[in-house]
Amino acid sequence: MLNYRTPALTLRAVEAALVAMEGLVGAITVVDNDSGDGSYETLTQAVRERGWNRVRVLQSGHNGGFGAGNNFGIRQGLPDGSVPDFVYILNSDAFPEAGAIWLLLEYLLAHPEVGFTGSRIHGEDGGYHQTAFRFPTAFSEFESAAATSPISRLLKRYIVAIPEPVEPLVVDWMAGASLMVRYPAFEQTGGFDERFFLYFEETDLCLRARRLGWTSVYLPGSRIMHIGSVSTGMKTWKRMPPYWFDSRLWYYTKNYGVVYAAVATLAYLAGAAISWFRALVGNRAASGPKHFTGDLVSHALRCAWHRRLVGRSGMASN
Repeated sequence: MLNYRTPALTLRAVEAALVAMEGLVGAITVVDNDSGDGSYETLTQAVRERGWNRVRVLQSGHNGGFGAGNNFGIRQGLPDGSVPDFVYILNSDAFPEAGAIWLLLEYLLAHPEVGFTGSRIHGEDGGYHQTAFRFPTAFSEFESAAATSPISRLLKRYIVAIPEPVEPLVVDWMAGASLMVRYPAFEQTGGFDERFFLYFEETDLCLRARRLGWTSVYLPGSRIMHIGSVSTGMKTWKRMPPYWFDSRLWYYTKNYGVVYAAVATLAYLAGAAISWFRALVGNRAASGPKHFTGDLVSHALRCAWHRRLVGRSGMASN
């Protein structure tokens, strides 16, 4: 469990996880991701005072993002120094219901070809939070930007968000708010790519695992209540932060190449043009986050210019 300036919520999540883990051999590692607000001390003291012997609190010493923080905690192993068979990743603002963790584990035990199992995530009102996904592609970029029914029907099998499954379903990837990982799958992939500060890191991990033969399964019976965006402040964003665009570009570039990354961006712009034209003709607001298209273009141009300069100087890029 990764904490960043949310110690009260983290303790609440730990308490819920302890109940859900009853009868299960294992331990809970809380990593404070260099909060710098006294979270580490608060968490350490609370764990000691509450006598939570199965819980330990570690300090990462550096806020490298979601993937880096989880890598740090996972690679500490169990408190006795042994390597775990499975790792369960839980957000600090997510609260598993009774049996939720067991269901994820039991499915992995029964299906050795499966590397990841994920839960049904819902809000405080019980409403479903999108959890199960397909891998993003240039087709999905075009469809999401166009936001037009005929195009969406035509490209249905490329839409990233899968309608809420009611039965266990093999998916491409799942949200990392509640995700169980078979440890050999984690090791074979090398863990989270720490170049992703936030967003796309679960997508990338599941894609690399899929290429190694591991599958991901969504289990709707495993239910998690998730407040969402507490650490990131996403609910109050007026526009997407630069690191989101960095992660998106790195995902496409790393996994499909520079040319494909450019095609994916152009596909989004083509879809956005359709959405803009429909808004103009129909006298309605265009779809998508505010300033998103402009920010996407400016980010792509800056990165292309930087790559050109790096190529001319013969320096290696980061």
